[in-house]
Amino acid sequence: MVVLAALVGLVCGSFANVLVARVPRDEQWVMGPSKCMRCAHPIAWYDNIPLLSWLVLRGRCRHCHATIGWRYPAVELVTCVLFALVVWRFGLSALSVMLVILAVITVALSAIDFAHQRLPHVLTYPSYVIGAVGVAINCGVESNWWPLARAGVGMVALGGFYLVMRVASRGGMGRGDVITAGFLGIVLAAVGWKALAVGAISALLIGGIVGVLVMVRTRRLRGVRVPFGPWLIAGAWVGILAGEPVGSWYIDVTTMSLSS
Repeated sequence: MVVLAALVGLVCGSFANVLVARVPRDEQWVMGPSKCMRCAHPIAWYDNIPLLSWLVLRGRCRHCHATIGWRYPAVELVTCVLFALVVWRFGLSALSVMLVILAVITVALSAIDFAHQRLPHVLTYPSYVIGAVGVAINCGVESNWWPLARAGVGMVALGGFYLVMRVASRGGMGRGDVITAGFLGIVLAAVGWKALAVGAISALLIGGIVGVLVMVRTRRLRGVRVPFGPWLIAGAWVGILAGEPVGSWYIDVTTMSLSS
């Protein structure tokens, strides 16, 4: 099932690339054939096989030989890995279905934020509905409604935290980051309190490290704009996939240290 999930993830990663290419341009992304961004020539099915076609074509359009950037295989590969990890961690459930849908959206959001430094509302707002409905269905299947209540707390807590940061930074934190944090809080808290804590801390650590590295590379302490969305999302996935075991390990280590 993990291998099958990975293969489905590759295909869905191709759709994530469609979102990355079309959403910032306000183009139709629900339907319509794929085409070269330079010559606008329709891409044949055999040139649109996830990952494999990019390798066969050596990263170039078959017709105009324009370069097809590394972003395309990277998005497909990351989506593939997330699908596999979700099924490996949670098995087949309503929760895992919701998570793989959000994997496509969050990978697309990260790529868009890297390229355009924005997190489009057309992707962030529906994620609240997807997250809430997915958690509610999973709660109904398991006859346990506590995760849904946790999800509401997580949305307010994580979204509220980044709203305070936005106000304190006087706009340094983007509005899209605040909105993204809200729906990530739903998912993290639904998985568990430890997932929420680890996800929130991981996002700050990853974002902080990247920010320092960028400042060192540019030799500038101010005026350097670094998109935070990808690191917020990366931290959330650390919490979703490893938050519970990491949180339990930390509590055990802390307890042993205090007792000794």
